[in-house]
Amino acid sequence: MYTLAVTLLVIVSIALIVVVLLQSGKSAGLSGAISGGAEQLFGKQKARGIDLILHRVTIVLSVLFFVLTIAVTFFSDKLS
Repeated sequence: MYTLAVTLLVIVSIALIVVVLLQSGKSAGLSGAISGGAEQLFGKQKARGIDLILHRVTIVLSVLFFVLTIAVTFFSDKLS
């Protein structure tokens, strides 16, 4: 059970890193700093659907990460 939990933890960790890196930042570099106020005033609709999906996947993966971390700690205490 410990080996399964550690394996799942590694997979979830890598997936969480990839999903976080795929998300766009609040301001996309220098152009975001210059036009950031206008985007908030008029609304930014570019790729809103994919950002919402990535946000939800990040939440699910982060909850799985914490649950698996606690499980690995629990199982490692049982082994020793």
